[in-house]
Amino acid sequence: MNKRFRFFQSIDFKMALVFVLMLLVTLEIVGGVFVTQLEKKNVQTFENQLQLPTYVNNSLTNQLSRDNTKKADTTIRSLLSDVDNNNENQVQVVDSKGTIRGTNQVNNQSIVGQKSVVTDIKAAIHNNKTVTKTVQSGSTKYFIKVTPLLRSQNGDVVGATYIKASLNPVYATINNITIIYLAAAAIAVLLGILMSIVISRAITRPIDEMKKQTLQIARGDYSGQVQVYGKDELGQLAMAVNNLSVKVEESQESTESERRRLDSVLSNMTDGVLATDRRGNIIIVNYEAAKFLDLAEEHIIGHSILDILGIQDDYSLRQLLEKPEEISLDYTHEGRDLILHAHFSSIQRESGFISGLVCVLRDVTEQQKIDKDRKQFVSNVSHELRTPLTSVHSYIEALQDGAWKDGEIAPHFLKVAQDETDRMIRMINDLLTLSRMDSGTQKINKEMVNLNELFTYILDQFDMIMKNGNKTEQGIDVNNNYKIIRKFTKQTLWVEIDTDRFTQVIDNIMNNAMKYSPDGGTITCELYETHNQVILSVTDQGLGIPKNAVDHIFDRFYRVDKARSRAQGGTGLGLSISREVIEAQGGHIWVKSEEGKGSTFYISLPYEPMEEDLWDEN
Repeated sequence: MNKRFRFFQSIDFKMALVFVLMLLVTLEIVGGVFVTQLEKKNVQTFENQLQLPTYVNNSLTNQLSRDNTKKADTTIRSLLSDVDNNNENQVQVVDSKGTIRGTNQVNNQSIVGQKSVVTDIKAAIHNNKTVTKTVQSGSTKYFIKVTPLLRSQNGDVVGATYIKASLNPVYATINNITIIYLAAAAIAVLLGILMSIVISRAITRPIDEMKKQTLQIARGDYSGQVQVYGKDELGQLAMAVNNLSVKVEESQESTESERRRLDSVLSNMTDGVLATDRRGNIIIVNYEAAKFLDLAEEHIIGHSILDILGIQDDYSLRQLLEKPEEISLDYTHEGRDLILHAHFSSIQRESGFISGLVCVLRDVTEQQKIDKDRKQFVSNVSHELRTPLTSVHSYIEALQDGAWKDGEIAPHFLKVAQDETDRMIRMINDLLTLSRMDSGTQKINKEMVNLNELFTYILDQFDMIMKNGNKTEQGIDVNNNYKIIRKFTKQTLWVEIDTDRFTQVIDNIMNNAMKYSPDGGTITCELYETHNQVILSVTDQGLGIPKNAVDHIFDRFYRVDKARSRAQGGTGLGLSISREVIEAQGGHIWVKSEEGKGSTFYISLPYEPMEEDLWDEN
């Protein structure tokens, strides 16, 4: 829309137009009345000026009454020539018989003595009435007046005077006055237009400023103020707009503060939050909820909460609004374990009207995993303890029944009972160790250790056990001809570790290597440094670990071959303890295995190279 078109639609133009139209109507009415009255007054004045003096009328009456017509006509001519009336055009004196007895027109004296053909003269004489009228002849307007002449004695009509005068001078004056009036009216209209523009601008300026201020408020800018020009209604309205601006700004700031506070709360919540309108369409979603649902925020806003949560087949919106409840949502799929606890509550106004729904999503995956692990742990501990206890109970019961009298059987029964008791003691010690690590009460006493010498010392102990055919600390009989190969770096590696706990880890790994390696197998132990890490590895030639069991090998009570493990006295906790110990010292443990070819256990520990001579000084 161009500026010109906008101007014609503006209140300035409308006010000016109304004012000018009112002025024009007023001037038109006033002008019409004025010109009409002026015309009437001027014509009346003109008519009065056309009246012959009384003495002339009396003289004319006397002359028309005389018998001597010739002398009378001479006198009448003389009387008419003496009449001083500048507005007269034509004056005729006619006797009662309709004969023209005299005229003031010098050049038209030939009509004297002739019969008058003017009907108005005849009508005036016969009816004894004065006749006045206005006639138009061409472009000239004439005023005609016929006045009867009466004898004073008896009132008989002796004749009449006929006066015909042009009204052009009168209307010329009226026209001049009209032109002056129109010019003045035009000037008044122009002045009125200017005044109306000034007045309308004075009225509309504060309105325009208020409009701009309201638009500024609508854009969120509350900095401006409307200027107050007076204490009239517009001034009061301007003050009201300024007050409104302040109130809206305060309200907006309060709302914005609450919104930021709400956004901050929602953003920092560990629970997911969804809020809907009364139709169940989501209007608010926080980051955690979007992450739980694995959807972008724009794909959630505006959609039904039933469809987003995938519960449209089990619940309706009315059910959730009228009777909110807690439900469990399982979003577990390949590569992702996720179980959510959804708590619904309705949003109610003070009037009780339900305007929406709030859903709080809580991740209970870890909690349920812990509950599941706890139940599995209790079941495993109960099962692991029940087996040796059953054996001990059975053998002791047999001894009580008289087997102790048999010199060959009794020692064997007692040995089995002792072995099972040792196994339970080892299991309980392992459980206590894991419990202390879980609770953070297990002490880690670190010291700088030459890892090359420590690893060599541990492996030498296993060499001695294999040479003498003794049992390991875990009760494993070492009667096979194992061979331990060492591949160590020549660089001395000083590492800060807990020596006792580290020795326990290596013992667990070496016991497993010997337990599952075939007769005459080779166990390869390596030690080297790379990228600020010390790497230890133990490789056996045993059965290996199935691919699906590699990820669970460090789980508590997990065994690949449960029957063989129990037969060899394993508790299923050694590798779990090893992982806890290594991670507590800032390291990492993992395994690579191929079924039927053996396994390799790796341990990495943090390492910072140190100069050798710093230790030689001590």
